[in-house]
Amino acid sequence: MPRGPRIAPSWALLLRLLALLRPLGLGEACSCAPAHPQQHVCRSALAIRAKISSEKVVPASADPADTQKMIRYEIKQIKMFKGFEKVSDIQYIYTPFDSSLCGVRLEANSQKQYLLTGQVLSDGKVFIHLCNYIEPWENLSFLQRESLNHHYHLNCGCQITTCYTVSCTISAPNECLWTDWLLERKLYGYQAQHYVCTKHADGTCSWYQRHLPLRKEFVDIIQP
Repeated sequence: MPRGPRIAPSWALLLRLLALLRPLGLGEACSCAPAHPQQHVCRSALAIRAKISSEKVVPASADPADTQKMIRYEIKQIKMFKGFEKVSDIQYIYTPFDSSLCGVRLEANSQKQYLLTGQVLSDGKVFIHLCNYIEPWENLSFLQRESLNHHYHLNCGCQITTCYTVSCTISAPNECLWTDWLLERKLYGYQAQHYVCTKHADGTCSWYQRHLPLRKEFVDIIQP
């Protein structure tokens, strides 16, 4: 069962943790565990739709001995789906400059819009990296856009397991098997784009496609 997002202590500490987690022998590689879009949203502290206005390379900390750099993206926030209790209007987001630390490269000064998920640090700064779910808005399916408002959040009690072999089986009643990699040899295939792992009244979970019934409190939410 996914845990609620924790506020990270500082971006300098996050950079050190990312450096420690870098696999040996892969100095220029960023390695991330696969996660379904629903898992990304459930595990992230915030999810927003935004455009990138500009970018700037800045020091990772005020410590002169710290040589790490960050990219600071100035953004125009279009809509917030998650994170209301942590931040309001976001002006800047930060990511490692070093690609081996999973830094994200986004297009600035263009009309492209992004779905951005990430963490909120203890000082209120928003931190993103390649292991978050970051996608051009135009690449999201209708169900994914719809689910950002409610269905992903409502079903965070479900467990999604990535299947790599045909022998993959359900081990818990609240589990859904994610088979995009097994069937299509890519992570964000048809199942990721068009299905939500939904929790039922008896505590079990299963995949659901098409339009999902909305709870009363979400009926008046305007679709993105």
